Amino acid sequence: MKLQPRPSDAGIAAHDRLYRSLRMQVMHGELAPGQALTLRGLAEVYGVSMTPVREALRRLVAEGALMLSSSGRVATPELSNERIEELAALRALIETELASRALPRAHIALIDRMQAINMANAEAAAKQDAVAYIRTNLEFHRTLYLRAQAPAMLAVAETVWLQLGPTMRALYARLHRPNPPQHHRMIIAALKAGDEPALRLAVRTDVTQGLRHLVG
Repeated sequence: MKLQPRPSDAGIAAHDRLYRSLRMQVMHGELAPGQALTLRGLAEVYGVSMTPVREALRRLVAEGALMLSSSGRVATPELSNERIEELAALRALIETELASRALPRAHIALIDRMQAINMANAEAAAKQDAVAYIRTNLEFHRTLYLRAQAPAMLAVAETVWLQLGPTMRALYARLHRPNPPQHHRMIIAALKAGDEPALRLAVRTDVTQGLRHLVG
């Protein structure tokens, strides 16, 4: 999988542009598990010097988006079964709480927006576009969680998504899932009904179900 520079904002520092671009690619599964990244290679792709590349990689390693070996090799995470189970448990804990906090602020415009995103997710599934599938899936959840007004909690959730991105890409590419998660519809139904227990159950099941295919 090739790294692709994103459109940049001239007002943003070079290392920040690179950081944001790589972060998005990792989170959306555009890079394979265990894919190595080099300072020279990234500098050539993005047309920058080694210094902003080094700073961007440092930030991503600190977030867990990339792994740094004792030999200095930087690569996307390759997760063990134990690590996948741990991250799935974190998603279940954090995201159910975010959903609960968002529920009182789940107005009709939010629900309409989530339904539109879910349609895009269904289109990505039908096309078997794993990257678009992951992107719209995370957008569906993030749109809801923003209403929780809990930025620190959401930041932790995004750190988990970062660590899982490459592995989720490998999973969806293997499963060739033709339909969006059925639990998205359950989440929307629970929001419409104002049913917190049903919402927590739907979110918990949705964020852990796919990962079960990776362990065992």
